[in-house]
Amino acid sequence: MITDSKSGNGAQISSGENVAARPNAIAVDHIVKKYGDFTAVDDVSFHVKEGEIFGLLGPNGAGKSTLIRMMTTLIPITAGTAHIAGHDVSKEPDAARRAIGVIPQALTSDLDLTVQENMNIYAKLYDVPTSKRIAAVAELLELVDLTKWKDAQTKTLSGGMRRRLEIARGLVHSPRIFFLDEPTTGLDPVSRVAVWEMLMNIKASRNLTILITTHYMDEADRLCDRIAIVDHGKLVALDTPPALKASVPGSNVIEAQFLNASADWEERLHSLINVTSVQHEGAGMYRILTGDGSRTTTELVEMAVKSGVSVKSLSVQNTSLDDVFVHYTGRQLRDELVKAMGYVMPPRPGVQP
Repeated sequence: MITDSKSGNGAQISSGENVAARPNAIAVDHIVKKYGDFTAVDDVSFHVKEGEIFGLLGPNGAGKSTLIRMMTTLIPITAGTAHIAGHDVSKEPDAARRAIGVIPQALTSDLDLTVQENMNIYAKLYDVPTSKRIAAVAELLELVDLTKWKDAQTKTLSGGMRRRLEIARGLVHSPRIFFLDEPTTGLDPVSRVAVWEMLMNIKASRNLTILITTHYMDEADRLCDRIAIVDHGKLVALDTPPALKASVPGSNVIEAQFLNASADWEERLHSLINVTSVQHEGAGMYRILTGDGSRTTTELVEMAVKSGVSVKSLSVQNTSLDDVFVHYTGRQLRDELVKAMGYVMPPRPGVQP
């Protein structure tokens, strides 16, 4: 398991020295959240450096949303501390709120208002002065390529355009830290890539620190400097995407579908030299992790021929974040045990949650 030596969970942070020298934008130390006898978050610690894009991954019910709700002052912390831009969220919630922007998974812009009206209302809620508000709205709409749609009702926008509006709206008060919960859920592949590129541009131009949760492993791989994997309320892995991939036994993944395989076929595949893991995915499909893709491919084809088993399909690829995710969290389906309150816009400074 990869742990963070700073966090008390034991992980080695593999970031470059220049990143390690930066101050912490987010510092979560031994944080706990309990609902009665159920522990949703159990002694989790991690630090996010200024300017990082930090990914938070985990199965359903793992504790990701609960962690973010505590960090964004939406629910109280049972034990431990969370500091956002140097502010203790339990003791200085207003200061923490001024430093953050939050983009929930659900689209929350008012459909009957225009794009510009949605931006203006949000800016007013955060007490952005009129002189700054006009310039900020114009700049952000240009940044997300929505200037020509500023007078259009939000309900006329596509899903990708609405997501871009949500991101622009969350930046209107110039936060230093940006929380995004599943930012591309429901978008088509082209819109997803457009959002990725936009986030990278925004991060570079505004020197933002970004914490993102996602179920898309390719998204985490492309965007994140480091990734924390949470399961059953605990931090189970923390490192850079390349280091996490290297931590999984087996450097190659073979996906093969067999016809007429025997009942012990999974066991026989596991016995091949260099194979570290075999997952039966149904309908004769197997996912095989191996340290030598070429050799294992040759051996399994020879074994299939000798056994009278037909190979319907076969592909070899490098270990992915999907394999990392399954390695650390297992394959069982999860259901949320606690339905905490849903995401809403973070309370504006001065208003208690």
